Amino acid sequence: MSALVQELTAALGQGSVVTDPQVMAGYAHDEAEWAPHGGPVAVVRPRETADVARVVRSCVEHGVPVVARGAGTGLSGAANAGQGWVVVSFERMDRVLEVDAVQQSVTVQPGVVNDDLRERVAADGLWYPPDPASAPWSTIGGNVATNAGGLCCVKYGVTRDYVLGMEVVTGSGEVVRLGRTTAKGVTGYDLAGLMVGSEGTLGLVTEVTLRLVPLRTGVEHTVVGYFDSLVDAGRAVAAVSAAGIVPSAMELIDRFCLRAVDEWKNMGLSAEGEVLLLARSDLPGESGQVEADRILECFEKERAVYAVRSTDAEEAEALFSARRLAYPALERLGPLLTEDVCVPKARVPQMLAAIERAAERFDTHIGNIAHAGDGNLHPLFIVPAGDEAAKERAKQAFEAIVDEALAMGGTVTGEHGVGLLKMRGAAQELGPQVVEMHRAVKAALDPHGVLNPGKVFA
Repeated sequence: MSALVQELTAALGQGSVVTDPQVMAGYAHDEAEWAPHGGPVAVVRPRETADVARVVRSCVEHGVPVVARGAGTGLSGAANAGQGWVVVSFERMDRVLEVDAVQQSVTVQPGVVNDDLRERVAADGLWYPPDPASAPWSTIGGNVATNAGGLCCVKYGVTRDYVLGMEVVTGSGEVVRLGRTTAKGVTGYDLAGLMVGSEGTLGLVTEVTLRLVPLRTGVEHTVVGYFDSLVDAGRAVAAVSAAGIVPSAMELIDRFCLRAVDEWKNMGLSAEGEVLLLARSDLPGESGQVEADRILECFEKERAVYAVRSTDAEEAEALFSARRLAYPALERLGPLLTEDVCVPKARVPQMLAAIERAAERFDTHIGNIAHAGDGNLHPLFIVPAGDEAAKERAKQAFEAIVDEALAMGGTVTGEHGVGLLKMRGAAQELGPQVVEMHRAVKAALDPHGVLNPGKVFA
C-alpha cells in the first residue's frame, strides 16, 4: 500500500494525494446511512484525464480497487470505499469545457455541479432538464453514474436521455471516447448509454457531452392539493395520468416530512392535510392554464380536502423548495434509510398502501416523499439513534417494500442506483440469466476487477 501511495504521489504531486485519516473519513462513503464502508488507503483528486488514467493503471498493477466519487450525495452506497481502496474524487475537475449553442449541447468535466451547469447554459438561452433534489450539490459525474432523475423527469426524462457522449478511463487505464457529439448517430453499440447508471463499475467518466433544450421562458402554473391519506393522493396521481396529462412536475410529500421542514425552516406548510401533492404545467400561454385546471379537477375528483391553482409564484416555489428540503430536514432527526422503488403509475395508490402496511407490520416510522408523477416513491425510514432493534425492523420493512414493488411490476430503483443497498432486490428483478449478462460485460470492460468491485451485483 505504501508503495502505491508513493507512486501516486510522485506521479500526481503531493497536493493531489490525501492520506490523512481524518480527511479521508469524509470521502469514505456517500449519504447511504446504513451501507457498509471501509477506510481508503488514499484519496486522489485529479485535475485532468491523464491523472485518472495513471491512478487506474497503478491500481491495476498493485491489485487495489478504485472507486469514483462526486459530491457524495448518493443514497445507495455506490460511492463507498472498501478497506484499503483508492478513492478518486472529481472535485477539481469542475470545468464547463464548451457550450455549443447551435448544436444545443455542452461538454463538461464530471465535477461540475448540476445547478451550476444550469446557470451557465441559461446564459446561452439553453436548459439542462434533469434536476435531482440534490441539484444544488450533486455533480454531473455522479448524476451520470446513477442515471439520476429528479422533479422534471416525469415530462423531460432522466440523465441518460441527455447524454450524447463521454470520455472514459477503462478498467485497464485506457482513455476512450464513447457516443457522439452530433444530434444523431447509430454507429456500433450504445456504449455511452451503457456507462450511464453503471455506478463506476465499468469505467471512470472524465468528460461528458450533454444534450440541451431551449430555456423555458413562460410562467409555470402550479396546482396544490392536500389529501387526508396517501392512498387518496395516489389516486389523484393515477387520475392525472389516466386523463392523458403529462405535468412538468408532480411531487408528493406527507405531513411528517412537511413538519420536519417547518421545524427547520419555519415555512408553515404542514397545517392543511396529511399529504401534499404538487403539480406543475409549463405549457405556454393559455394552454398551461387549461392543463393546470384539468389537473385541479383530477385532484378535486379524488377527494382532495383542499385544492387550488396557485396564483402566487413565490408561494408555489416555496412549496417545491420544501419538497427538496425534506430529506435533509429528516436527516437532522437521526439516522435515515431511503427507499427508491418505482412502479407503474396506475399502481401508485396500491404501492402507497403497501408502504403503510409495511410501517404497521414492522412497527417502524416511514415518512413519504415521491416523484409521484412517474411512480418513483421514496419512503424514508426514521430510526432513533442507537436503537438497533428499530434499525433491524426498518431494514425488514425496506426489503418488504422492495418485494411489493417487484410484485406490482415495478423496479427496485428509479434513480438512486443499486449500490450496496439494493443488491438482493436487483438480483431478484433481473433474474440469473440477466445477472450473468451483467457479469460478462463487467469482465470485458474491467478485466482486472478493480473498478468498484462488489457493487450492483455480487
